[in-house]
Amino acid sequence: MKKILSLVVATALACGAFAAQAQDNVFKIGVTRYDTHAKTNGISGIGVPPGADATVGDATTVIFVYERLFGPNWGAEIVLGVPPTVKAKASGSVAFLNATGTVLSAKHLAPTLLVNYHFLAPGATFRPYVGAGINYTRFTDVKSSLAPDVEMGSSWGPAVQVGVNYAISKDIDAFFSLAAVKVKSKVVATGATVLTTTVDFRPTIYSAGVAYRF
Repeated sequence: MKKILSLVVATALACGAFAAQAQDNVFKIGVTRYDTHAKTNGISGIGVPPGADATVGDATTVIFVYERLFGPNWGAEIVLGVPPTVKAKASGSVAFLNATGTVLSAKHLAPTLLVNYHFLAPGATFRPYVGAGINYTRFTDVKSSLAPDVEMGSSWGPAVQVGVNYAISKDIDAFFSLAAVKVKSKVVATGATVLTTTVDFRPTIYSAGVAYRF
């Protein structure tokens, strides 16, 4: 009988703990805009005129976020997105090459791990938060109209964000965040000559969407 009572008590305590942690998980889906502000150190190579450069465009994609909350204020999240395509056009002394269209394009996979601090108490209508962590960016499907063989190096860098959650219901929030990530890649294009440059993307990242707490 004592064993049965002990089992009942233990089960009740476990259920209570599970109920208390029922909303310690957050899944988000949203749209992200990458505003790159990119700069390069110029394009260099044999036969390349001085002042040759490239201008990198922005990108928009869909993101998926999972956050695990540890206590009322702290959480760790992983951010993944559908790899968007980033394109670059020739500029500077080789701007005339834009007549042929995009000179470089690549998709980038950029998982980001962040630790967040959420202000105010759980259940508040507005809950601002800040976060910091690390980003890894890997470039794939790299193509160039200037060379048949082109590679872009991967990047590790710090990431920071600020954001706010707005409670729509007990389980659903709307969210908005602003983030900055350090992404730098060396580009090597091999054809009739070897062209090299380093791109410092310096993106500002705007994200908005909905979150489900469970």
